[in-house]
Amino acid sequence: MSQAAGNIFLVSAPSGAGKSSLVNALLAKDNTIKLSVSCTTRTPRPGEVNGRDYRFLSVDEFSTLRQNNQFIEWAEVHGNYYGTPRDLIDHATRMGQDVLLEIDWQGARQVKKLFPGTIGIFILPPSIEALEERLQLRGQDSQEVITKRIRAAGEEISHASEYEYVIINQDFSVALRELELIIHSARLRYNSQSNRHAAFFSTLGLHTGHQ
Repeated sequence: MSQAAGNIFLVSAPSGAGKSSLVNALLAKDNTIKLSVSCTTRTPRPGEVNGRDYRFLSVDEFSTLRQNNQFIEWAEVHGNYYGTPRDLIDHATRMGQDVLLEIDWQGARQVKKLFPGTIGIFILPPSIEALEERLQLRGQDSQEVITKRIRAAGEEISHASEYEYVIINQDFSVALRELELIIHSARLRYNSQSNRHAAFFSTLGLHTGHQ
């Protein structure tokens, strides 16, 4: 993608690490970031709204979009399909708006291949024991599903080194502040500043960046 003025942020985490809570709190404080709403075939959890949290699709609907190359990435996670529509990301970043994707490590790899300037942020729990406790307290999954998620967490966490930033979510307010600092610092990178203020940089004889 050339001359895109908006940043793309990826946020990944094992289930129960607090990723969605952190992202929701960030978006409530910073309305300049647009959340990319992913498509999924899983059943909505209590309180989730179609079109806001996810676009909830049938397997057939998801397959049709995938066959028509409407996803920049897709993956099967815990027996369900997830995919990221491309049109919103292209439009938002070209208009100078930052986009945030909640995504797993498989999808993150695919997105980074297409958008090399993407900034990856991995959320870790303070411990596996804390992760299991949070999943139990959430009360949204059966014990069988919780056990499956805990087993998968080790594999997911092993990919944290592929991300530019890692946040350990032990204290929510501290983790949120760290997430905000990452967003702010990314906006001050040369490429971001020169693309957002291309006319000004041109008058100084400086080149504009590329993402």
